[in-house]
Amino acid sequence: MFKFWGDGSQAAKDLVDAIKVRSTENFNWTFIFILAVVFYVYWSEIHKKNYEVVYAGLALYGVHWLYEIGNAIIGHVTGYPLWSVSNESTTFILLVGVCWELSMMFLLAGIISFKMLPEDRNKRYFSKNGKGGISCKLAGAISMALLFSLVESFLAATSNGSFIWVYKWWGVLPVFITTYIPFFLASNYVPDMKPKARTRFLVIEWVLVAILLVVLIPLGII
Repeated sequence: MFKFWGDGSQAAKDLVDAIKVRSTENFNWTFIFILAVVFYVYWSEIHKKNYEVVYAGLALYGVHWLYEIGNAIIGHVTGYPLWSVSNESTTFILLVGVCWELSMMFLLAGIISFKMLPEDRNKRYFSKNGKGGISCKLAGAISMALLFSLVESFLAATSNGSFIWVYKWWGVLPVFITTYIPFFLASNYVPDMKPKARTRFLVIEWVLVAILLVVLIPLGII
């Protein structure tokens, strides 16, 4: 039911070799429905002027795209990315490691994580007399990272190869530490940055994503 590490098998490599990036072969109307749901969530938060929630969503989503671009570059250079999605599991593959459904989920993940924080975001768990302990933002990021790592472990074990790990040294532990913790640190901490620092972070993040996509897609690298 769960898979914790890549197995380096030929079957996994064959699934990756068969990936058709940005092909509409499996396209269907769920694409539009998911987009409508995401649009509704964001517009609802903007309408309520819950801008911090929107910042959380965009912060995580930008980190997600930088990771996916990096993963695609690794795949181009070494032959296989760290993670991949299979043709059979999605309606549309954006980059070798991310499909439309997964990407839209990450567009909501930052919002979900931020909303799960206590009303007092300065709260610390296990503190004594107001000293020590662990920040609720850090605890929340670690908890969400653990949950998402376990879900990815389940996806990696699915029979249609929903998620594919080729390398034997890549699996739940490195995903948890190097990928998901940074994702949720972004969503939990960026909204409470000073306005200028927050704006700088988001602008730099998204300008970098845009430049990489505009340059690397036409070159056939990602």
